[in-house]
Amino acid sequence: MTQTRARISGQVTAVGAALAVALSLAACDAGGGSTGAGSPPAVSTPPPSPTPTVEPATYRRTLDTALGPLDKALRAVDRAREGGALTRALGTAATAAGTAATELDSAETPDDAISGNVSLAASLRGLGRSLEEAGADKGRCATSPRVELNSADGLQPVRDAGATLTGLGYPVRLKLPRTEKPKHRRLGNGSFVKDSGRGGLGQLTIRNGTDSDAVISLTRGKRTVFTVYVRKNAHTTVRRVRDGSYTVYFTSGSDWNSAKKSFTRDCGFEKFDDKADFRTVEVSGGTQYTVLTFSLAKTIGGNATTSEVPADEFPS
Repeated sequence: MTQTRARISGQVTAVGAALAVALSLAACDAGGGSTGAGSPPAVSTPPPSPTPTVEPATYRRTLDTALGPLDKALRAVDRAREGGALTRALGTAATAAGTAATELDSAETPDDAISGNVSLAASLRGLGRSLEEAGADKGRCATSPRVELNSADGLQPVRDAGATLTGLGYPVRLKLPRTEKPKHRRLGNGSFVKDSGRGGLGQLTIRNGTDSDAVISLTRGKRTVFTVYVRKNAHTTVRRVRDGSYTVYFTSGSDWNSAKKSFTRDCGFEKFDDKADFRTVEVSGGTQYTVLTFSLAKTIGGNATTSEVPADEFPS
Protein backbone atom coordinates (compact mmCIF):
# COMPACT_ATOMS: atom_id res chain seq x y z
CA MET A 1 0.00 0.00 0.00
CA THR A 2 2.85 2.38 0.66
CA GLN A 3 4.31 1.91 -2.81
CA THR A 4 0.91 2.51 -4.45
CA ARG A 5 0.54 5.85 -2.70
CA ALA A 6 4.01 6.84 -3.91
CA ARG A 7 3.14 6.16 -7.55
CA ILE A 8 -0.14 8.09 -7.41
CA SER A 9 1.61 11.01 -5.83
CA GLY A 10 4.17 11.07 -8.62
CA GLN A 11 1.43 11.17 -11.27
CA VAL A 12 -0.29 14.10 -9.62
CA THR A 13 2.98 15.93 -9.47
CA ALA A 14 3.58 15.42 -13.19
CA VAL A 15 0.10 16.60 -14.13
CA GLY A 16 0.53 19.68 -11.97
CA ALA A 17 3.81 20.51 -13.68
CA ALA A 18 2.21 20.19 -17.11
CA LEU A 19 -0.58 22.57 -16.15
CA ALA A 20 1.91 25.06 -14.84
CA VAL A 21 3.85 24.97 -18.06
CA ALA A 22 0.69 25.43 -20.11
CA LEU A 23 -0.35 28.45 -18.04
CA SER A 24 3.09 29.87 -18.35
CA LEU A 25 3.02 29.55 -22.14
CA ALA A 26 -0.43 31.18 -22.34
CA ALA A 27 0.79 34.12 -20.31
CA CYS A 28 3.81 34.49 -22.53
CA ASP A 29 1.67 34.47 -25.67
CA ALA A 30 -0.58 37.26 -24.33
CA GLY A 31 2.30 39.48 -23.21
CA GLY A 32 4.50 38.96 -26.26
CA GLY A 33 1.83 39.68 -28.82
CA SER A 34 1.83 36.07 -30.27
CA THR A 35 -1.70 34.79 -30.52
CA GLY A 36 -3.23 31.64 -31.66
CA ALA A 37 -5.10 31.30 -34.92
CA GLY A 38 -8.48 31.98 -33.33
CA SER A 39 -7.55 34.91 -31.01
CA PRO A 40 -8.55 38.51 -31.90
CA PRO A 41 -5.69 41.02 -32.35
CA ALA A 42 -4.95 43.34 -29.41
CA VAL A 43 -6.08 46.99 -29.91
CA SER A 44 -4.23 49.91 -28.23
CA THR A 45 -6.64 52.70 -26.98
CA PRO A 46 -5.12 56.22 -27.01
CA PRO A 47 -5.50 58.36 -23.83
CA PRO A 48 -8.29 60.97 -23.92
CA SER A 49 -7.29 64.43 -25.14
CA PRO A 50 -7.27 67.22 -22.50
CA THR A 51 -10.17 69.68 -22.58
CA PRO A 52 -9.11 72.70 -24.67
CA THR A 53 -8.55 75.85 -22.54
CA VAL A 54 -8.93 79.55 -23.45
CA GLU A 55 -5.84 81.14 -24.88
CA PRO A 56 -4.33 83.67 -22.43
CA ALA A 57 -4.11 86.28 -25.18
CA THR A 58 -7.84 85.92 -25.83
CA TYR A 59 -8.68 86.48 -22.19
CA ARG A 60 -6.39 89.52 -22.03
CA ARG A 61 -8.33 91.07 -24.89
CA THR A 62 -11.59 90.25 -23.11
CA LEU A 63 -10.38 92.03 -19.99
CA ASP A 64 -9.36 95.11 -21.94
CA THR A 65 -12.70 95.23 -23.75
CA ALA A 66 -14.75 94.82 -20.58
CA LEU A 67 -12.74 97.24 -18.46
CA GLY A 68 -12.01 99.94 -21.05
CA PRO A 69 -15.28 101.91 -20.67
CA LEU A 70 -15.08 101.68 -16.88
CA ASP A 71 -11.50 102.95 -16.85
CA LYS A 72 -12.58 105.91 -18.97
CA ALA A 73 -15.50 106.66 -16.63
CA LEU A 74 -13.27 106.47 -13.54
CA ARG A 75 -10.79 108.92 -15.08
CA ALA A 76 -13.69 111.30 -15.65
CA VAL A 77 -14.48 111.07 -11.93
CA ASP A 78 -10.93 112.19 -11.19
CA ARG A 79 -11.27 115.22 -13.46
CA ALA A 80 -14.71 116.31 -12.25
CA ARG A 81 -15.04 119.25 -9.93
CA GLU A 82 -17.01 118.77 -6.74
CA GLY A 83 -20.66 119.48 -7.19
CA GLY A 84 -23.02 118.54 -10.01
CA ALA A 85 -20.20 117.51 -12.36
CA LEU A 86 -18.76 115.06 -9.83
CA THR A 87 -22.20 113.67 -9.00
CA ARG A 88 -22.90 112.95 -12.68
CA ALA A 89 -19.46 111.39 -13.20
CA LEU A 90 -19.96 109.09 -10.22
CA GLY A 91 -23.32 107.93 -11.58
CA THR A 92 -21.82 107.16 -14.99
CA ALA A 93 -18.95 105.23 -13.43
CA ALA A 94 -21.31 103.24 -11.21
CA THR A 95 -23.25 102.09 -14.29
CA ALA A 96 -20.03 101.23 -16.13
CA ALA A 97 -18.84 99.11 -13.19
CA GLY A 98 -22.02 97.02 -13.28
CA THR A 99 -21.76 96.55 -17.06
CA ALA A 100 -18.12 95.42 -16.78
CA ALA A 101 -19.03 92.90 -14.07
CA THR A 102 -21.78 91.42 -16.25
CA GLU A 103 -19.40 91.02 -19.19
CA LEU A 104 -16.82 89.27 -17.02
CA ASP A 105 -19.49 86.86 -15.75
CA SER A 106 -19.90 85.45 -19.25
CA ALA A 107 -16.24 85.68 -20.27
CA GLU A 108 -14.39 82.53 -21.37
CA THR A 109 -11.54 82.26 -18.89
CA PRO A 110 -8.30 80.25 -18.75
CA ASP A 111 -8.21 77.68 -15.98
CA ASP A 112 -5.69 79.59 -13.90
CA ALA A 113 -7.77 82.79 -14.07
CA ILE A 114 -11.22 81.42 -13.19
CA SER A 115 -11.09 82.29 -9.50
CA GLY A 116 -9.58 85.72 -10.14
CA ASN A 117 -12.17 86.53 -12.79
CA VAL A 118 -15.02 85.67 -10.41
CA SER A 119 -13.46 87.84 -7.69
CA LEU A 120 -12.96 90.76 -10.06
CA ALA A 121 -16.56 90.64 -11.27
CA ALA A 122 -17.87 90.59 -7.69
CA SER A 123 -15.57 93.44 -6.63
CA LEU A 124 -16.71 95.59 -9.56
CA ARG A 125 -20.29 95.26 -8.37
CA GLY A 126 -19.18 96.44 -4.95
CA LEU A 127 -17.33 99.33 -6.56
CA GLY A 128 -20.49 100.31 -8.41
CA ARG A 129 -22.44 100.45 -5.15
CA SER A 130 -19.74 102.58 -3.49
CA LEU A 131 -19.69 105.02 -6.41
CA GLU A 132 -23.47 105.28 -6.39
CA GLU A 133 -23.61 105.91 -2.63
CA ALA A 134 -20.86 108.54 -2.81
CA GLY A 135 -22.75 110.40 -5.51
CA ALA A 136 -26.14 110.32 -3.78
CA ASP A 137 -27.58 113.67 -2.74
CA LYS A 138 -27.24 113.87 1.03
CA GLY A 139 -28.25 117.48 1.34
CA ARG A 140 -26.37 120.49 2.53
CA CYS A 141 -24.57 118.83 5.42
CA ALA A 142 -22.69 116.14 3.55
CA THR A 143 -19.16 114.83 3.42
CA SER A 144 -17.31 115.21 0.14
CA PRO A 145 -17.88 112.23 -2.19
CA ARG A 146 -14.11 111.74 -2.36
CA VAL A 147 -13.97 111.50 1.42
CA GLU A 148 -16.79 108.95 1.36
CA LEU A 149 -14.94 106.89 -1.23
CA ASN A 150 -11.86 106.93 0.99
CA SER A 151 -13.76 105.02 3.68
CA ALA A 152 -15.91 102.92 1.34
CA ASP A 153 -15.56 99.14 1.15
CA GLY A 154 -15.72 98.94 -2.63
CA LEU A 155 -12.23 99.97 -3.70
CA GLN A 156 -9.84 97.60 -1.92
CA PRO A 157 -11.45 94.37 -3.23
CA VAL A 158 -10.94 95.69 -6.79
CA ARG A 159 -7.27 96.36 -6.03
CA ASP A 160 -6.87 92.85 -4.58
CA ALA A 161 -8.62 91.05 -7.44
CA GLY A 162 -6.73 93.14 -10.01
CA ALA A 163 -3.39 92.37 -8.37
CA THR A 164 -4.16 88.64 -8.42
CA LEU A 165 -4.98 88.55 -12.13
CA THR A 166 -2.09 90.86 -13.02
CA GLY A 167 0.28 88.56 -11.15
CA LEU A 168 -0.93 85.66 -13.29
CA GLY A 169 -0.15 87.57 -16.48
CA TYR A 170 -3.59 89.10 -17.10
CA PRO A 171 -3.19 92.87 -16.58
CA VAL A 172 -6.17 94.66 -15.04
CA ARG A 173 -5.96 98.19 -16.41
CA LEU A 174 -8.13 100.30 -14.13
CA LYS A 175 -7.31 103.68 -12.61
CA LEU A 176 -9.41 103.84 -9.48
CA PRO A 177 -10.67 107.33 -8.55
CA ARG A 178 -8.63 109.46 -6.20
CA THR A 179 -9.98 109.78 -2.71
CA GLU A 180 -9.46 112.24 0.12
CA LYS A 181 -9.04 111.80 3.83
CA PRO A 182 -11.50 113.58 6.13
CA LYS A 183 -10.71 117.28 6.36
CA HIS A 184 -10.80 119.62 9.32
CA ARG A 185 -11.27 123.02 7.69
CA ARG A 186 -11.98 125.95 9.97
CA LEU A 187 -12.23 129.69 9.70
CA GLY A 188 -10.62 132.05 12.14
CA ASN A 189 -12.67 133.00 15.16
CA GLY A 190 -14.77 136.04 14.35
CA SER A 191 -14.35 135.68 10.56
CA PHE A 192 -17.27 136.90 8.49
CA VAL A 193 -18.77 134.39 6.08
CA LYS A 194 -21.04 137.17 4.82
CA ASP A 195 -21.30 140.87 5.69
CA SER A 196 -23.76 142.89 3.65
CA GLY A 197 -25.22 145.60 5.82
CA ARG A 198 -23.79 147.00 9.04
CA GLY A 199 -23.48 150.66 10.06
CA GLY A 200 -25.38 151.15 13.27
CA LEU A 201 -24.33 151.28 16.89
CA GLY A 202 -25.64 147.96 18.17
CA GLN A 203 -23.37 145.20 19.45
CA LEU A 204 -23.90 141.45 19.47
CA THR A 205 -21.65 139.12 21.44
CA ILE A 206 -21.82 135.38 20.70
CA ARG A 207 -20.40 132.94 23.23
CA ASN A 208 -19.86 129.42 21.94
CA GLY A 209 -19.54 127.15 24.95
CA THR A 210 -20.06 123.95 22.94
CA ASP A 211 -17.52 121.41 21.68
CA SER A 212 -18.15 122.31 18.02
CA ASP A 213 -17.44 125.33 15.88
CA ALA A 214 -20.51 127.37 14.97
CA VAL A 215 -21.70 129.86 12.37
CA ILE A 216 -24.30 132.47 13.32
CA SER A 217 -26.48 134.29 10.79
CA LEU A 218 -28.72 137.29 11.36
CA THR A 219 -31.52 137.87 8.88
CA ARG A 220 -34.20 140.50 8.29
CA GLY A 221 -37.00 138.94 6.35
CA LYS A 222 -35.36 136.86 3.64
CA ARG A 223 -32.17 138.90 3.58
CA THR A 224 -29.05 137.72 5.38
CA VAL A 225 -27.36 140.74 6.94
CA PHE A 226 -24.25 139.04 8.26
CA THR A 227 -22.88 135.60 9.08
CA VAL A 228 -19.98 135.12 11.49
CA TYR A 229 -17.81 132.13 12.44
CA VAL A 230 -17.24 131.37 16.14
CA ARG A 231 -14.88 128.62 17.15
CA LYS A 232 -15.72 126.19 19.94
CA ASN A 233 -15.17 127.45 23.48
CA ALA A 234 -14.62 130.98 22.16
CA HIS A 235 -16.58 134.20 21.74
CA THR A 236 -16.69 137.15 19.37
CA THR A 237 -18.44 140.52 19.23
CA VAL A 238 -20.05 141.95 16.11
CA ARG A 239 -20.22 145.76 16.23
CA ARG A 240 -22.09 148.37 14.22
CA VAL A 241 -25.31 146.40 14.00
CA ARG A 242 -28.08 148.43 12.42
CA ASP A 243 -31.38 148.95 14.17
CA GLY A 244 -34.03 146.36 13.42
CA SER A 245 -35.55 143.05 14.42
CA TYR A 246 -33.43 140.04 13.41
CA THR A 247 -33.91 136.29 13.34
CA VAL A 248 -30.79 134.57 14.67
CA TYR A 249 -29.84 131.24 13.05
CA PHE A 250 -26.86 129.07 13.88
CA THR A 251 -25.29 125.87 12.63
CA SER A 252 -22.61 123.76 14.27
CA GLY A 253 -20.41 120.86 13.24
CA SER A 254 -16.96 119.96 11.92
CA ASP A 255 -15.07 120.75 8.71
CA TRP A 256 -16.39 123.99 7.22
CA ASN A 257 -16.96 123.83 3.47
CA SER A 258 -16.81 127.44 2.30
CA ALA A 259 -18.19 126.59 -1.14
CA LYS A 260 -21.34 125.04 0.32
CA LYS A 261 -21.34 127.37 3.35
CA SER A 262 -21.91 124.41 5.61
CA PHE A 263 -20.13 121.99 7.87
CA THR A 264 -19.66 118.54 6.38
CA ARG A 265 -19.85 116.39 9.51
CA ASP A 266 -22.01 116.27 12.63
CA CYS A 267 -24.17 119.13 11.41
CA GLY A 268 -27.08 120.75 13.16
CA PHE A 269 -29.24 123.72 12.13
CA GLU A 270 -31.19 125.78 14.64
CA LYS A 271 -32.58 129.23 15.31
CA PHE A 272 -33.42 131.24 18.42
CA ASP A 273 -37.14 131.42 18.97
CA ASP A 274 -36.98 135.08 20.06
CA LYS A 275 -35.85 137.78 17.69
CA ALA A 276 -32.89 140.05 18.41
CA ASP A 277 -34.14 143.64 18.54
CA PHE A 278 -31.68 146.50 18.16
CA ARG A 279 -32.75 150.06 18.92
CA THR A 280 -30.94 153.35 19.06
CA VAL A 281 -32.47 156.30 20.88
CA GLU A 282 -31.32 159.70 21.89
CA VAL A 283 -31.46 160.25 25.64
CA SER A 284 -30.48 163.02 27.92
CA GLY A 285 -26.75 163.24 27.82
CA GLY A 286 -26.13 160.99 24.86
CA THR A 287 -27.25 158.06 22.72
CA GLN A 288 -28.56 154.74 23.98
CA TYR A 289 -28.14 151.59 21.84
CA THR A 290 -28.69 147.85 22.22
CA VAL A 291 -25.97 145.44 23.40
CA LEU A 292 -26.99 141.77 23.31
CA THR A 293 -25.24 138.50 24.21
CA PHE A 294 -26.26 135.11 22.85
CA SER A 295 -24.87 131.93 24.35
CA LEU A 296 -24.84 128.67 22.42
CA ALA A 297 -24.16 126.54 25.48
CA LYS A 298 -26.96 124.55 27.04
CA THR A 299 -27.40 126.28 30.39
CA ILE A 300 -29.76 125.79 33.27
CA GLY A 301 -32.01 128.80 33.68
CA GLY A 302 -31.30 130.24 30.24
CA ASN A 303 -33.90 132.65 28.89
CA ALA A 304 -33.50 131.91 25.16
CA THR A 305 -34.98 128.80 23.60
CA THR A 306 -34.08 127.36 20.19
CA SER A 307 -35.73 125.22 17.53
CA GLU A 308 -34.30 122.98 14.86
CA VAL A 309 -34.74 124.08 11.24
CA PRO A 310 -34.38 122.12 7.98
CA ALA A 311 -30.97 122.47 6.37
CA ASP A 312 -32.43 124.03 3.24
CA GLU A 313 -34.05 126.77 5.32
CA PHE A 314 -30.76 127.87 6.84
CA PRO A 315 -29.70 131.20 5.29
CA SER A 316 -26.74 131.13 2.93
